[in-house]
Amino acid sequence: MPEPPPPGRQDVKETASPELGGMAARADPTAAAGIRVVLADDSVLFREGLARVLADHGFVVAGQAGDADGLHAAVQRETPDVVVTDIRMPPTNTNEGLLAAQRIRAEHPGVGVLVLSHYVETRQAIKLLQNTPQRVGYLLKDRVSDITEFTDTVRRIARGGSVIDPEVVAHLLRRRADGPLAGLTSREQDILALMAQGRSNRAIGERLFLSPKTVETHVGAIFTKLGLLPAADDHRRVLAVITYLKNA
Repeated sequence: MPEPPPPGRQDVKETASPELGGMAARADPTAAAGIRVVLADDSVLFREGLARVLADHGFVVAGQAGDADGLHAAVQRETPDVVVTDIRMPPTNTNEGLLAAQRIRAEHPGVGVLVLSHYVETRQAIKLLQNTPQRVGYLLKDRVSDITEFTDTVRRIARGGSVIDPEVVAHLLRRRADGPLAGLTSREQDILALMAQGRSNRAIGERLFLSPKTVETHVGAIFTKLGLLPAADDHRRVLAVITYLKNA
């Protein structure tokens, strides 16, 4: 007759401390099951909807908050991989979410932040990305309805990438249409927009039905025309694009 397992052995997984659980979850951030998320939004209905979507796709919703103070407390307690927060939260419903995101990035550099907004607010997007472009994202709330795109965005941020909503990029490109960007072809502007969304050359090629070599050629031309050196990492590419758009 086989010997019974040592007492308590079967309960180790269930009773592991939050700290150990967080470390184990972050060991493999490329899998949705390894991504811990904290949500912040003053709308309980919207927040619960996000929680359901993420849970259904294998993410671990580690905490929720309805204001900036609650968000900071949840991050301190859970140390998630990614925070998803509304840009406007109580008490003033102006930029509390953005300020919370910036503070989280400063105090917890290993925690990614995805800021959601009802409107295209280019200044806020640039503020979020200009100093620490790694593990950050800015999306319009309407984009959440595309569940595949939304969950993919959370995964990319957890992996260290950066994502900017296509509408924000388009707005910036239109606003700078009379500057140096005017020297880019329409195809190069399309590729620049996808670069600013954190897409790799391969992903850009798949989206635009171009070969990797063609995309590489276009990217090289873009950096040459903008006077920027190409970078291998997606977040550095985003930083270059945002820095240029901010100062153009």
